[in-house]
Amino acid sequence: MIHRIEPEGVYGLPDLVSQVSVPDGRRLAFLSGQVAWDEEGRVVGEGDHAAQATQVARRIDRLLDALGAQRQDIVKETIYVVGHEPHLTPGILAALHGSPPPSSTLVGVAKLFAPEFLIEVECVVALPDGKRECAR
Repeated sequence: MIHRIEPEGVYGLPDLVSQVSVPDGRRLAFLSGQVAWDEEGRVVGEGDHAAQATQVARRIDRLLDALGAQRQDIVKETIYVVGHEPHLTPGILAALHGSPPPSSTLVGVAKLFAPEFLIEVECVVALPDGKRECAR
């Protein structure tokens, strides 16, 4: 079980992110930063933050599936966004988050490793007990 905590006296956006996420006695997996590549290595959604966030979420879902995990098992994520503007945040988070949302940090950056990418997301996942071993 993962406990999501929203302490009194700490302002937050509980529908968008959890202030604290505490996994009970689980192993952790660390997902490398994911960008909007399709299965063939082509960029999806060039120039479109929401489309890229949706593709990144698909990639994360596949990685979670390989771990026997789901989005609610994500404990912490860091989202890097090129050209971030506040109006982009709801569309990005809606594509990425399950319920309840993980603890999250969104960082506006000047650029990522290649100019066509606008979003990169890395995650820490609490692996469910009793699930299959990690696929290789």
